[in-house]
Amino acid sequence: MRKVIVVAMREYVAAVKTKAFLISIFVIPLFYVIGFSLPALLKDRVDVSDKVVEVVDPTGEIIPLLKQQADERNASEIFAENEEKRQIKPKFIVNESDISQGAVDDQRLLALSDQVRKGELFAFIVIEPGILSREAAENGGSIKYYSNSPTYDEFIDWARGPVSRYVQSRRLAQAELDPAVVAAATRPVPVRNLGLVNRSEDGGIQKAKETNRFANFIIPFAVIMLMFMTVMVGASPLMQTVLEEKMQRIAEVLLASVSPFQLMLGKLIGIVGVSVTLSTLYLGGAYIAVREAGFAEHLPPDVVVWFIIFQVLSVLMFGSGFAAVGAAVTDLKEAQSLITPMMMLPVLPMFFLQLVVTEPSSTLSTALSFLPPMTPSIMMVRLVVPPGIPLWQPLLGALLVGVSALICIWAAGRVFRVGILMQGKGASVQQILGWIFGRQS
Repeated sequence: MRKVIVVAMREYVAAVKTKAFLISIFVIPLFYVIGFSLPALLKDRVDVSDKVVEVVDPTGEIIPLLKQQADERNASEIFAENEEKRQIKPKFIVNESDISQGAVDDQRLLALSDQVRKGELFAFIVIEPGILSREAAENGGSIKYYSNSPTYDEFIDWARGPVSRYVQSRRLAQAELDPAVVAAATRPVPVRNLGLVNRSEDGGIQKAKETNRFANFIIPFAVIMLMFMTVMVGASPLMQTVLEEKMQRIAEVLLASVSPFQLMLGKLIGIVGVSVTLSTLYLGGAYIAVREAGFAEHLPPDVVVWFIIFQVLSVLMFGSGFAAVGAAVTDLKEAQSLITPMMMLPVLPMFFLQLVVTEPSSTLSTALSFLPPMTPSIMMVRLVVPPGIPLWQPLLGALLVGVSALICIWAAGRVFRVGILMQGKGASVQQILGWIFGRQS
């Protein structure tokens, strides 16, 4: 055991002294901070060139409304707050088409489309003649918006409100209904999303708190990403480390003092220490961040303990696989064909994140959390999403991952024992399976 500890300490010290480790401490959190804050920083950095939209309005009533609303918007809504001179939104210029009184045939639509292609117009709108009548509502009358920028929907979102209100008021007037009365009667009923009523420590009744949808999604997302990062930063470099030692014949020197299994186990324990160091730093920063944001109840101490447990087990499970790959190949080119399946296993839980966050107690979510390669990430998401899960589930999940890690270490040890001294051509999948099950030919 002393030799294993010596190897583990050597791996740990060598890893934490590298520039890559130091960079990962600061750069990876910075990357996610920038990723979340960049949209907010760039929201005002948009194209502010005028958006000229031509409107074909046979009714003659909607175009004046749009022009008035556009003038009011251009005067008050396109500048930064307290900065009247800095424009952060484009002006909407609404022009009436000279074909509003004629028939809108395909030739005229083509002519307007050509103007959009040439950049003379940004878009054009065609309003159906009977749009103001009640019959149009029953027959599905619509307003058609033509543009070659289908992803730009700011103009549509802006125009939809005033046009819809005006058309509805005209239709209600035709039906001799008071628009104000109808608006009050059809106003949507607000629905507040609350937790459950609890009994406080002094025996009183504690009112339910309104749930925070943002926190209920961002914290599970952060947990699964942190699990992925610590596994990748800690476990994946093990393949390259083993391969380099093998190519440089360092492994042969080391094996003069320790057995192949002791060498591999020491490396695994070393990378566990590296990943625990990283997660301690990340979790400390994350706890401070959620506490300052008022979300501390979403990251209780027991969740942190479970995270460390599942992280250690997942690093042992995946790390043994990476070590086996490094021992079985002779250069990085050969490693690519084997490393891709290994990389997919830690990524796989991310495909089910939305499902698990939405329905953490469903049969599928529960079943996924008991599949060992997915258990660490999926179980952690289910732990942090209310209402939580029974204690037996993370206990059983940890047991399954622990057994799987032992099996992976055993199998990797058999591969490592043969492959670490092999030179020349790398092993095929069939040969690797033979090493695991005792056939070394």
